[in-house]
Amino acid sequence: MRSGVSTAAGLLIGFALDRVFGDPRRWHPVAGFGMLAARLESVTYADRRRAGLIHEVVLVGGVLGAGAILHRGGTVAVAAATWTALGGRSLARTGREMAGHLESGDLREARELLPSLCGRDPESLDADGLARAALESIAENTADAAVAPLVWGAVAGVPGLLGYRAINTLDAMIGYRNPRYGRFGWAAARVDDAANLLPARLTGVLTALVAPLIGGRPAEVLRTWRRDAARHPSPNAGVVEAAAAGALGVRLGGRTEYRHGVEYRPELGTGPVPGVADLRRAVRLSELVQYAAVVTAVAVVPLARALRRCGPGGP
Repeated sequence: MRSGVSTAAGLLIGFALDRVFGDPRRWHPVAGFGMLAARLESVTYADRRRAGLIHEVVLVGGVLGAGAILHRGGTVAVAAATWTALGGRSLARTGREMAGHLESGDLREARELLPSLCGRDPESLDADGLARAALESIAENTADAAVAPLVWGAVAGVPGLLGYRAINTLDAMIGYRNPRYGRFGWAAARVDDAANLLPARLTGVLTALVAPLIGGRPAEVLRTWRRDAARHPSPNAGVVEAAAAGALGVRLGGRTEYRHGVEYRPELGTGPVPGVADLRRAVRLSELVQYAAVVTAVAVVPLARALRRCGPGGP
């Protein structure tokens, strides 16, 4: 019981730290992990899936082991790991900055800010294109930066928090379908897909629950999710983006310009193309989902602990 209480308390404290302070400006552990991963890649890289699998196992396995040791620190360790793993405050802040630039007509600042949200080519986008790109990124990253860490923290404490962040960071670094990473990054992409299966769907459910608070309807969220999510090439991004489209009453997807070329994404939702006002609503939706997620995570901690005790080796 004591372990469950410390995990729940740590999740709440870490969430509060993220809401107040956001990501640390300097010496962020995730940045340090990224530097380590990049250095290891210079040793492990080969244009083979096996090499990528070894890279993934060494890095994620090392983080999980460190997390198991740190978990002995109780509430303080869980709170610190939660703050490290979350990025919800920074995501919302960036979304608001983008909306402010677009409202004032400052497309130069908006284009400079976009790479902090996604990898699209900002120079090719007008105000509506920038708003749509930012909105889609906020929808997807609400799951990645907030809901998923809380889910895995509730299930596995510090190892779950840090292990998920390692998995997600590696996917962002090498999980691409391009000549260099098509095979080497395969394991990173697949592991990230698996780690986000449950959090993405929880994000969809929570989006439906909080939709009335931003003028949406739960039934429309679920309808759009059921009809459109499977069209998206990602098994997880499709869920959260379709749910957001349904809640906001907008249409996402379509022509999507990256630096490497143009992709045509399936359309999600049946409303108008989103504008700046919709971006501000999307930020508010993201924050509401984050609050709902931490409440859910704290409620799930006792259940997760009970299931672990009933597993192999349990009473």
